[in-house]
Amino acid sequence: MKLVVVGGGITGLAAAHRAVEIAREREITLDLTVLESRDRLGGTIATERTDGFLVEAGPDSFLSEKPWALALCKRLGVEDQLVRTDDRYRKVFVWRAGRLHPLPDGFQLLAPTRIAPFLSTSLFSWPGKLRMAMDLVLPRGGVGEDESLGAFVRRRLGAEALDRVAQPLVAGIYTADPDDLSLAATMPRFLELERRERSVILGLMRALKRAPQPGTSGARWSLFVTFAKGMGQLIETLAARLPDSAVQLGTRVAGLERAGATWRVGIGAGAIDADAVIVTTEAHAAARMLRYVDPQVATLVGDISYASSATVSFGYRRADVPHPLDAFGFVVPRTEGRALLAGTFSSVKYPGRAPEGHALIRCFLGGAMDAALVAHDDDHLVTRAREELRAALGITAAPLLTRLARHPVSMPQYRVGHLARVETIERRLGALPGLFLAGGAYRGVGIADCVRSGEAAAEAALQRP
Repeated sequence: MKLVVVGGGITGLAAAHRAVEIAREREITLDLTVLESRDRLGGTIATERTDGFLVEAGPDSFLSEKPWALALCKRLGVEDQLVRTDDRYRKVFVWRAGRLHPLPDGFQLLAPTRIAPFLSTSLFSWPGKLRMAMDLVLPRGGVGEDESLGAFVRRRLGAEALDRVAQPLVAGIYTADPDDLSLAATMPRFLELERRERSVILGLMRALKRAPQPGTSGARWSLFVTFAKGMGQLIETLAARLPDSAVQLGTRVAGLERAGATWRVGIGAGAIDADAVIVTTEAHAAARMLRYVDPQVATLVGDISYASSATVSFGYRRADVPHPLDAFGFVVPRTEGRALLAGTFSSVKYPGRAPEGHALIRCFLGGAMDAALVAHDDDHLVTRAREELRAALGITAAPLLTRLARHPVSMPQYRVGHLARVETIERRLGALPGLFLAGGAYRGVGIADCVRSGEAAAEAALQRP
């Protein structure tokens, strides 16, 4: 079996590793090639360790409630190297009207699950609270066309819930405008809650009662987990498990062609023939490769839009940070007119991110709602981030460490109608045996979703007769 995996990010590495596992289990002779256009593996995942700081350029963790990444860590034998969040500080602030307001205890992304903290919070006005409470008596919405996440929140919970909580929290996940995002593609849980329970608030409360309590079976991990040595450890481990010489760095794929019963992968002046090809790149790159294979698929894939973003990490002496940093971080509503999308107190959230007596804070900028910002040069982004940390946390001292990472056109935007588009793509791919698409562009943007996507593609590729 000759298999080519295009892309060396987490999806591609998960696909390649799963292919190796399956080949070993089924005694298949596997000729594996992983092609990566950059000079390193990992895609947006990149960890730097310097002067006692551990800085993540991209994702700093993965969700434990989605099982695929945890299951991969178990199979790799590295589960004991995972660390959980420090839940003593698991609250989140919302920066509104010049101050940081704690998100009410029990607030689950879009709606409250505890009454007393919700009633006492200063984050919402009393008219806003009453409007949110109307969710308890509102009827179900109609079952019809795909609805945007923004429209859903306004309909169920009102404008304040959207502007002050849902929009900034969603921006931290998708760097997107909630009025463009498909609810069914991004937050299907809330759609299901409305259909099953009628009220989103009541549905969340009932789900919370059924959830396992801390310390019980199934609740070993916090919602977010990472590696003690950073997310780069997952990339390093996966790469080390692949066959020698399987990975080719600095190799750009020019295009794909059918060659009888096999596929020809064009690279530079040459080509590689393969029985199956798994393309795990961003959708815009995949579309370019597919333009002569199936122009309709290429168009559908290419129409999946992306947003650009940047992160700026600052290392400080702890004494130079006036704020108690008693939370995981803060989010910033777009209505505040700030450059920051969010700030993470990295050295509070996870152990080992800063030396003793120091703090590491990471800022997020850009996204679909502020696309022009990331077009500025590095100095501008660093200066804006420092100015806004001064306003939010009172930090006036110069940082000991500054690291900026850019992620151009790297975050897929699941716009209204996304799932119908993906279903059409998958249906047309069924007529192209041996060709598979995987990655964050299709059915989930998180690390766990990418692992699932890559592994599913590998299983399908090696099941071919």
